[in-house]
Amino acid sequence: MRDLGLIAFLVALLGLGFRRPFLFVLAYAYVDIVSPQRLAYYLLNAIPLSLVCVVLAVGGWALADDKRGARVGVRQSLMLALLVYCFWTTMTADFPVDALNKWGWVWKALAFAIFLPLTLRTRLRIEAMALFMILSASSIIVVGGIKTVLSGGGYGILNLMVDSNSGLYESSTISTMAIAILPLLIWLASHGTIFPPDWRTRGYALALGAACILIPIGTQARTGLICIALLAVLMLRLVRRRILYLAGLATLAVAAVPFLPASYTQRMDTIAGYQSDESASTRIAIWKWTWDYAQDHPFGGGFESYRQNRISYRRPETGNPGSGATAQVIDGGRAFHSAYFEMLGEQGYPGLGLWLLIQLGGLFRMEVVRRRWRRADPADGWIAPLATALQHCQLVYLVGAAFAGIAFQPLMLMIVALETGFDSYVRGLAKRRVAPLRVPVRGLVPA
Repeated sequence: MRDLGLIAFLVALLGLGFRRPFLFVLAYAYVDIVSPQRLAYYLLNAIPLSLVCVVLAVGGWALADDKRGARVGVRQSLMLALLVYCFWTTMTADFPVDALNKWGWVWKALAFAIFLPLTLRTRLRIEAMALFMILSASSIIVVGGIKTVLSGGGYGILNLMVDSNSGLYESSTISTMAIAILPLLIWLASHGTIFPPDWRTRGYALALGAACILIPIGTQARTGLICIALLAVLMLRLVRRRILYLAGLATLAVAAVPFLPASYTQRMDTIAGYQSDESASTRIAIWKWTWDYAQDHPFGGGFESYRQNRISYRRPETGNPGSGATAQVIDGGRAFHSAYFEMLGEQGYPGLGLWLLIQLGGLFRMEVVRRRWRRADPADGWIAPLATALQHCQLVYLVGAAFAGIAFQPLMLMIVALETGFDSYVRGLAKRRVAPLRVPVRGLVPA
């Protein structure tokens, strides 16, 4: 039944796409975020779903879409440069076979992020893309939130519809992205036009927001708690009664503690003392190895280069943790556990530099848009809040990415593409609003 339901939804969506080709773009976003092939038992697994959707999306845009106002921006050029550079490092990778496996999905995510802004030429399309990303992610987040309420979850044991540890189904990734998309959810509930902001829209947004906050509790990923704290601070920019807001947060935090699973509070306690936690000690040792590796390999080792690491660190003795005695641990082949070190180890300094330019460029451009349009007319009152929401999304992601290897996370790349398309649309809107004055020239233009 699950297979039939998924197929019916996709057939309906793709069928409507032949009347409105932009729906093919939304269909690919859904497939890339949710990966319905993993949810199906057989039928969808036999179809190259991503390939079908991307061919329809690009073909529909090329053949039937209006291309007025479409242009390639600076960040699209940077993503194209990163795509080419990643191809080169893949061809010269330390582990060619493993590198090709990762390249197989990274290039698709980057290519779609380069293509997507070309299609986002109206407010309706920008909003539709944001809405589809949120609803697609919600199909995973709502399940995780419900299971957290019913079972309390647990580190590495919360099942998000499929038994998988990759993409949005990985605990640290979904914990980061669930909190990162909250500002965009709030914007849709306040300024959306597809679903006007009535009690139903706000009610669903409130329920989904609660599920997003429950995800870090259910996965017990410490990254999620850090992201929640950052978002709470960022929201100070938007609230008017800050003292009341802070008092409400403190009250809510204290009231929530008795309801949290004991395993969650114990795991969060390890944030303050990383030396006593093996996972944190491992990450620091990996980061040190990656830094040393980059000194000898400034252009990186290609995808999956972490497989050659060998690390050594000390941890408290298992049988006597309170004595202060430690034991030497030798390990190897451990993942980077950080997008920054992922880029440094795999793509070297050039790749890390391009990636940072893409991310920081988004923060800068959204701040420019926010300041330019914050006192706009009511008709344009949605622009500055959307710029702020996208900027907050990216800030939360960049903090969470310090502790998770999600440099090429497809959902975040779509948010980057949404920023780029939105920025291009706003620039065009500003040019149309400030049209050049026609100076009468005798004999040519009537006075």
